[in-house]
Amino acid sequence: MIKKIIISACLLISFVSFAQQGTSSPYSFYGIGDTRFKGTLENRSMAGVAVEQDSIHLNIENPASYASLGQTTFSVGGTFAVNNIKSSTESSKAQRSTFDYLALGIPLGKFGAGFGLLPLSSVGYKISDINPAEGAVSSQLEGKGGVNKVFFGLGYKITPKWNIGADLQYNFGKITTTTIEAITGVQNASRETNSSELSGVNFNIGTMYQTKITKKINIYSSLSYTFGSKLNSVSSRMIEVDGDPDAVKGESVETNLKLPNKLTFGAGIGEARKWLIGTSFAFQGAGELANYYNSSPNVKYEKYNKYAVGGYYIPNYSSFASYFSRITYRAGLKYEKLGLVVNNQNINDVGLSLGAGLPITGTFSNVNFGIEFGKRGTTSAGLVQENYMNFSLSFSFNDRWFVKSKFN
Repeated sequence: MIKKIIISACLLISFVSFAQQGTSSPYSFYGIGDTRFKGTLENRSMAGVAVEQDSIHLNIENPASYASLGQTTFSVGGTFAVNNIKSSTESSKAQRSTFDYLALGIPLGKFGAGFGLLPLSSVGYKISDINPAEGAVSSQLEGKGGVNKVFFGLGYKITPKWNIGADLQYNFGKITTTTIEAITGVQNASRETNSSELSGVNFNIGTMYQTKITKKINIYSSLSYTFGSKLNSVSSRMIEVDGDPDAVKGESVETNLKLPNKLTFGAGIGEARKWLIGTSFAFQGAGELANYYNSSPNVKYEKYNKYAVGGYYIPNYSSFASYFSRITYRAGLKYEKLGLVVNNQNINDVGLSLGAGLPITGTFSNVNFGIEFGKRGTTSAGLVQENYMNFSLSFSFNDRWFVKSKFN
């Protein structure tokens, strides 16, 4: 059954991942857009905390986790996002439904493998500045697209307590931006269209360790490192003037962007299949993400930092009498310094996440729901603040593969 689900989902999502506009943030104008992937929903509902060596849930951010899988696990997730974007004088709302990730993990004895597809970043904005005064310049900016990631990883269980792993990631995508300028009272407007094809490879390594400190209580730790890499950008620029077929100019530009290195560390304490509380810290270099069409003297890129605390609680994992006792309840808090500085203002993201994992009776599979409230940006210095609310849904299907049938 799980194989049929995987094939159907892959066919659908391979189309959706290219067709969707995954963000409505004006800040996606900068760099390669908004960072989309925040972890699987199980981890995202705990603000990104992912320190336990889980046997039935995927942890895509640390490849060492694949070695702990007990069953083949297929996971897919999506989000419905509502954004309230406001400046010091105006406000507007935007809604988006997006695909978040598709991944498959397979246990192979002491080894484990994982691979999948997810949107790494998204660009999606439409900004208008209309000035009706005679001779004044009005403009409209629009952007769409983003970067996707395909990954393949292997984990290895060195001891029952200690895993290591590595994965290879191929990043690819396309970003298109359009700028239209018109002078009030002048019939013809000018249009500049930039289309950038992006591609590159990077590498990630990780390790996880857990041990008992009492008969029931464990301590957990997770460490992963993503190496910095190049992202090749091949861009085309087209400048046109409406009504003048001779006023068309095109050119091609090739640049190398730099994706920064990233270090993520997590630690936690808890009782297996009962409760967990943990923390996560992430530190990322500044990188070189500005392309020729979105560089600006009032914008710079600095180091990214993230601090999070989260956990889960299961009243009674093995209860037969009460279904609600087998539900996994999750929560988390996060603070992110995004590394984007506009008009000398750091763009930060603060959020609260809540979630629940509903077990499918008779299996290890589950359905997960999550909601995230947060605030990003500021209304100071002529900028905008985004108050967002994300409703997420994911499915985690588990099955046993590669098991030889036995006949008596």
